[in-house]
Amino acid sequence: MRNLIDILELSTDEIDELIVRAEDIIAHPDAYREKCRYKKLATLFFEPSTRTRLSFEAAMLDLGGSVLGFSEAQASSAAKGESVADTVRTVGCYADIIAMRHPKEGAPYVASQHAGIPVINAGDGGHNHPTQTLTDLLTIKREKGRLDNLKIGVCGDLKFGRTVHSLIEAMSRYEGVSFTLISPEELKLPSYVKNECLKKKGIPYSQTTNLLEALPNLDILYMTRVQRERFFNEEDYIRLKDSYILTPDKLAGAREDLTIMHPLPRVNEISVAIDDDPRAAYFRQVANGKFIRMALILKLLGL
Repeated sequence: MRNLIDILELSTDEIDELIVRAEDIIAHPDAYREKCRYKKLATLFFEPSTRTRLSFEAAMLDLGGSVLGFSEAQASSAAKGESVADTVRTVGCYADIIAMRHPKEGAPYVASQHAGIPVINAGDGGHNHPTQTLTDLLTIKREKGRLDNLKIGVCGDLKFGRTVHSLIEAMSRYEGVSFTLISPEELKLPSYVKNECLKKKGIPYSQTTNLLEALPNLDILYMTRVQRERFFNEEDYIRLKDSYILTPDKLAGAREDLTIMHPLPRVNEISVAIDDDPRAAYFRQVANGKFIRMALILKLLGL
């Protein structure tokens, strides 16, 4: 039985296969309408989510399957003190596959040891978010036509941003990729990510606090929000939350073929005035999330 807890559990060949299948689903949706008939996906979301939960549900429904689960911890027996292990053992009696989000790092891994059915990590604290990374990779492939030889800027909360950590881990395996790390000093990329993913592999990277200076050199700008829920101190959040706000005037020096991405939700870090700019790919990114999750569900169910 196969799970997906960390993006590095997938080889680049497997990622490429998932992307090919997702693109086939986009091109031939009718061919996949009954692939998961009589199969059930359980969405166990112990932490709020809109896009991830609904895209998993839409993915399973579009494959002809059905969905059960809960959208917050208070709606489950976790509110009574039930352990993750017991919860997933129970759910494993009712469903064929689980998508799980949890605020505690490592909880989906624990779930995968006890569920008896495949478990997909739909985000665990500030740790991993592998299906968002697959969404990002499909988006990059569809926008740029390749996953290699790209200059990628990641901007905003690089300390707590699990989407950033997973994206760097995944993209660091492709040739000719370099990174520009744009953040306030307090929200810099953790040293363990830099050491394991960048320094150890000799991948070029630079760090800066200046978004405007970095923009002209980038093929991709990956924006993130400063996450209130990851802060222990409200004053620190308020001080840092508006560090980077992308507006049309700031794009004046950017490339015409720049791709602007964001895992969403956004607060105010990308002006709505940019939404109609052809370089803004974040809502196309949202749509891609459903298709890559369809491909992943089929892979883990062996269909």
